[in-house]
Amino acid sequence: MSPLRMILAEDHVLMRAGLRLLLEQMDEVIVVAEASDGEEALHLITIHRPDIAVLDIAMSHLTGLEVAAQVQEELPEVRVIILSMYATGDYVQQALRAGTKGYLLKDAAPVELALAVRAVAGGEIYLSPAVASRVVQQFVQGPEAQNPGLEQLTPRQRTILQQIAVGQTTQEIARTLQISAKTVEGHRAQLMERLDIRDVAGLVRFAIRMGLISHDD
Repeated sequence: MSPLRMILAEDHVLMRAGLRLLLEQMDEVIVVAEASDGEEALHLITIHRPDIAVLDIAMSHLTGLEVAAQVQEELPEVRVIILSMYATGDYVQQALRAGTKGYLLKDAAPVELALAVRAVAGGEIYLSPAVASRVVQQFVQGPEAQNPGLEQLTPRQRTILQQIAVGQTTQEIARTLQISAKTVEGHRAQLMERLDIRDVAGLVRFAIRMGLISHDD
């Protein structure tokens, strides 16, 4: 069998190195390139056309979901696995709608990475067990169990909402996402308008209620 050619995109260097080490322990895998942001990831995917791309959900320039959506449109043969800290069903639905084939939580056991890669390579969809149970629960409970507020937001707006909720300043968010402070302020204003929330404290309460952050954060 030909080896699985993979691209890995993660903006934290240590996390990326650990993921690469785990992937390269699999005999059937070759990591052909690494990226530190979404724009670089999309460029490398276009050049290398890997079998599988493992993408962090929250990267600068383009989020993992934005990259996945473009890959699905332009290179549908490339299968995408999303790495995420978010276990909410809404994020999973967004990922699946973007064409991803796997959704893996960052706090998953290392063996899950191999399970996800092999499942996706075999044409299956892989969801971390904690995520899958939430998706099934929401399906069983019906539409009233969904979070309609989050459905109004783009992946970038959700990322900014989460960063606001954990206490990052406008300047810190701008540096993290490599966008201007004015752009961050624009997103914050749009968040308040769409969610009918008047202040930052309200955004924090909303983020906690939607499961984007915990009370401890």
